[in-house]
Amino acid sequence: MKSLSVVLLITAGMMTAITVDAQQRKKTTRTKPKPAEQQNTQSSGYGNQSGYGNQSGYGNQQQQSGYGNNNQQQQTNKPQSNIPIVVVPSAGNPALDSIKPSLRNDASIERNLVKDRQPLSYEHIREDDAVYRQRVWREIDTREKMNQAFRYAADEDNGNQRFIAIILKAIRSREITAFDANDDRFTTPLTPQKVMEAFSGGLDTVPVYDMNGDITKYEVRAREVDPDSIYRFRIKEEWVFDKESSRMFVRILGIAPIKRLTRSDGSDIIPGQPEYAPMFWIYYPDSRPLLAKYEAFNGKNYGARMTWEELFENRMFSSYVTKSTLDNPYDRTLRSYIKDPILRLLEGDNIKEKIFNYEQDLWSY
Repeated sequence: MKSLSVVLLITAGMMTAITVDAQQRKKTTRTKPKPAEQQNTQSSGYGNQSGYGNQSGYGNQQQQSGYGNNNQQQQTNKPQSNIPIVVVPSAGNPALDSIKPSLRNDASIERNLVKDRQPLSYEHIREDDAVYRQRVWREIDTREKMNQAFRYAADEDNGNQRFIAIILKAIRSREITAFDANDDRFTTPLTPQKVMEAFSGGLDTVPVYDMNGDITKYEVRAREVDPDSIYRFRIKEEWVFDKESSRMFVRILGIAPIKRLTRSDGSDIIPGQPEYAPMFWIYYPDSRPLLAKYEAFNGKNYGARMTWEELFENRMFSSYVTKSTLDNPYDRTLRSYIKDPILRLLEGDNIKEKIFNYEQDLWSY
């Protein structure tokens, strides 16, 4: 009986040991998925799988984040930075640059007088004799019928006959000097390069494609400006009454081409309110010898054309006053205090009439 009891006790102990060992194995099996729980913790909103980390907001798993080090995405979206950019030099505007003299006499007569013409010198006015002076700024609109000569676009032996083309060719050849448009007192001379930059229309970057539709290079080209888009010219002049000769003289001091200020798409800066600004100034007395060698268009008689110098001296153009020194202590333009354009024209005519009447009132009949 004792031996049987001992056998039963040994058997029960072995069964207990087997049960404990099995339970320990189950616990070990259940604790193995802890790395998965850690992965679930890392994939939470504050773990390591968010948009601020490298698959997490603050964790360390990389290559799957919005702001992290996703190398594959960077390589896929990386721009092609090795595409060359070529600056294409401007070929110039044919309407302004081309001078093609005829190799034969392109007329029925020999025309050599215009090449030797010189302007007549002004009459000298002593300072003591100038008892009355007024400065007037006026603008010439070449779209008016009387000013069509300014837009005459034919080519002759001395180049294009547009007035703006004549001025630009003279500036490039340094026959006349252009001055900065910030003031009209001819204080700052400009180089021909600066003048052409003011006349240019900016730069355009144009992609060049191959047969497969891929961009092979970029070309930077200068925009060509239509010379007919410069259709206004500002004139600064002075009216002087000489008591020695009892006459009213007018002396043109400067001429400035005016361009319209627009956005890159060609629209006005303020819709419905076009703005204009001078491009540069030229000193008219210096340009008289040049203008005496160019003839203005005459639609009635091609053989009786006058020179540009004669056109300005004889006042053969239409214009309207934009500013004057008459009753203008604040040096303002008419547009700055008269908004209605019709009233501005009437005020300009009133200024011209006052200057004209000064001379007439000196005479008694």
